[in-house]
Amino acid sequence: MIDFRPVGYVIGLLVAALGLAMLPPMLVDIAEGHGHWRSFSESAILSVVIGGLTALACRNGLREGLSIQQTFLLTTGVWVALPMFGALPFMLGETEARPVDAFFEAMSGLTTTGATVFTGLDAMPKGLLLWRGILQWLGGIGIIVVAMVFLPELRVGGMQIFRSESFDTMGKILPRATEIASQISVIYFALTLTCLFTYMMLGMEAFDATVHALTTVSTGGFSTHDASFSAFSGPLEYVAAVFMVLAALPFVRYVQMVNGHRTALLRDKQVYGFILVVVALVAFTTLVLLAVFPHHWETSFREAVFNITSIITGTGYASADYMAWGNLLITVFFFTGLIGGCAGSTACSIKIFRYQILLASIKAQLKKTRSPNGVFVPRYDGRKISDDALNSVMSFFVFFLVTLGLLSVVLGMTGLDFITAVSGAASALANIGPGLGDTIGPAGTFADLNDTAKWVLSLAMLIGRLELLVVYAMLTVAFWRG
Repeated sequence: MIDFRPVGYVIGLLVAALGLAMLPPMLVDIAEGHGHWRSFSESAILSVVIGGLTALACRNGLREGLSIQQTFLLTTGVWVALPMFGALPFMLGETEARPVDAFFEAMSGLTTTGATVFTGLDAMPKGLLLWRGILQWLGGIGIIVVAMVFLPELRVGGMQIFRSESFDTMGKILPRATEIASQISVIYFALTLTCLFTYMMLGMEAFDATVHALTTVSTGGFSTHDASFSAFSGPLEYVAAVFMVLAALPFVRYVQMVNGHRTALLRDKQVYGFILVVVALVAFTTLVLLAVFPHHWETSFREAVFNITSIITGTGYASADYMAWGNLLITVFFFTGLIGGCAGSTACSIKIFRYQILLASIKAQLKKTRSPNGVFVPRYDGRKISDDALNSVMSFFVFFLVTLGLLSVVLGMTGLDFITAVSGAASALANIGPGLGDTIGPAGTFADLNDTAKWVLSLAMLIGRLELLVVYAMLTVAFWRG
């Protein structure tokens, strides 16, 4: 029988920590003279007390390590429990959001999806706007740690190919995973501060710069304005694009660089492939915009750079309504969102390394078709791809497509039209943010969707953020027998 106490202990501590994270937005509301601060104080007390008592109750179950079942339960349980408590300020505060809307917003924040059910952001209390940014910032660092520590050990979605690279190779410099996680946290914080000060230097107000730095580096996309990033223009779009790209690169490479391996980032095949795809998509989008619309070339280039980067990294900012750019670019944007950034980054979606492994496998299979007696081994970054990793990646692709199809059908059954259902399913499962169409497109929100659709999309965000197989493994009988 599975011992739930170690899982409850960690989740309890994290819930209590989330409660403490509610103090900064509370102080902001106090400084603003806004009575909304009480909702944060009440939410913080509830979170700290319930989380603390849960941790104390489960403390006697602590052991040196977690079993596979406990690790699966922990990674899923954290992303269920934290949105529940993260939703409290939305329900108790000025928004008086219903549970479905509050949970949707909190889940979107912590999974760094960026889809929102709120309008009137320009008039919303600053404490709530900051809280949305904090949720995404915490979710961003959380998923990096999960991707580097848990998923490789759980052999999820091909992530095991990074296990030896992250911990055996890195072990010569940093012998324990906790040390890697701590250095990643420092780098993440430094990147956020750099983004914040750069925004301010280019004219963004301090509060806007703070929230947007939190949601840029986390590739989350929550904004302080209903108009999203179109409320700003010019150089700020280039700055945001640069930091979105930096956040979409593998953070373990930053750790290696800090510890003396100066070329670690440049030698990563993921990084090379990701940058190549971004450059190609930006060039194509720029050319199409110049051909279709009478834009100045710099405007076309800037809008292409910002919006392509925002979508491929899963950030979800919008500086223009690309639904008005024509069917060709709408299609390009849909599939761009299904690419994603690098493994071990804050970016979401399928991830570039899985496409590289898929192409390597296809290439080897084509060679074998031409030369049946030859031996052709698919390789990734110069190393042989194990059958285990290859099967895991293929399974991920199959699960992703099947899940996307099922979610689209279920959303269609709730009454959504085809475009909204399919793009909404893709947006939530790939943690992109905006979908397509007038309702959930870059100029819309998810507020007008029915409650059933919102619950389904909240589940989809969870499944997508945890790389699908973590959640699905728990649905098998064998998991609970083990």
